[in-house]
Amino acid sequence: MILDRHDRINSSQIKARLEAMDSPEHRLPVHEVEEFIDLMQVYEGAMYEISTKLEILDSEFQVRFSHDPIHHMERRLKSVDSILGKLKRKGLPLATKSIRDHLFDVAGIRVICNYRDDVYSVSNYLSGQSDIEVLRVKDYIRNPKQNGYRSLHVIYAVPVFLSSGPHYTPVEVQFRTIAMDYWASLEHALRYKSDLPDARLAEHSQTLLDCARSLQNVEAQMQSIHRDINGAPRSEETPRATQP
Repeated sequence: MILDRHDRINSSQIKARLEAMDSPEHRLPVHEVEEFIDLMQVYEGAMYEISTKLEILDSEFQVRFSHDPIHHMERRLKSVDSILGKLKRKGLPLATKSIRDHLFDVAGIRVICNYRDDVYSVSNYLSGQSDIEVLRVKDYIRNPKQNGYRSLHVIYAVPVFLSSGPHYTPVEVQFRTIAMDYWASLEHALRYKSDLPDARLAEHSQTLLDCARSLQNVEAQMQSIHRDINGAPRSEETPRATQP
């Protein structure tokens, strides 16, 4: 199952939003508006290309091993405001070149897997495809963040074929298990969507850290049972970047 967190690219809406920015220094130059829209269409194409590859892998696992490693996927493109806001935070010029050269998460897919083995198997099979480049890997499963966050982040470059030829375009893919995902959703709500006093925030943060450790142990036990009753391939190897 694929959940889309955005509507399909609508050039009129994008143009209207860019033109509605409050001041010239906070928006793209007028002559780059059409180029920005074209760029967003390329990012959307790359996102759909990767998600199609993931769907095919999931189907193959079902046929060969009677096991669906992917529970569901979520796709999203960053909004105009989010893209320009990130350029500002990084101190980069508001230009399409800055987006192409410095932002690698404009297109994103979250892949929710059933087990930790599935995370590494699917990511490695995807990374091994001949037309994909692995640009960057951050393994927060083996090396969780201090707050307990666990997930495998991989930035892929995939070709989008246009009339001018192939355009290799980055897509950030976050692989995580169901348990990792619902923990991350609650932590995100606590961190960004709550107005709790600092003391309560600290208390809940510590509880979530304890929960992350407990979930890791529970997942390991369930993974062990799953390995005994299912012949699907297992992998503990982190994908490696093919470029520095």
